[in-house]
Amino acid sequence: MGRVPSYDPREPKGVWMGTLTWTARQRPVTWFLVNIGNKVDPYLMRYSGGRVRTTLNAPTVLLTHTGAKSGEKRSTPLAYFTDGDNVVLIASRGGHRHHPAWYHNVVANPEVELWTKGGGGRYRAREAQGELRQRLWEEATAFYPGFARYQERAGDRRIPVILCIPQD
Repeated sequence: MGRVPSYDPREPKGVWMGTLTWTARQRPVTWFLVNIGNKVDPYLMRYSGGRVRTTLNAPTVLLTHTGAKSGEKRSTPLAYFTDGDNVVLIASRGGHRHHPAWYHNVVANPEVELWTKGGGGRYRAREAQGELRQRLWEEATAFYPGFARYQERAGDRRIPVILCIPQD
């Protein structure tokens, strides 16, 4: 199946991606992406081979994780970037004061699958800590400045940075 295609978070964005980035930071759009896009995108991505999603052409991966309590498989679309062979995910939930459900699931069951147009496979997720977390957070906010705004909205909650290491 291959790996998730690499995406450099510091890659210059064109006008289109810049516009998408600005639009996604607006509260109504953030609400839509968190509450509607997360429910619709798994179907859109599966049936279109990853070509169609509510985030248009933003780098999006479909995270398949196991429920911490239910043990059921769940799929969550998330923005991603890469750090070498590793895939980086940000548990922002649009700046909500509580962590997203997928975060609790990957902490309890770190064996996950990631898929997007162009590849995917099995990964092991772990929360980045210390200097690694700081470096990846800086890259995340360069990739999508909205993450900094989400951190402000989240108040005392420190938004986790999740590193997914390939297992294939």
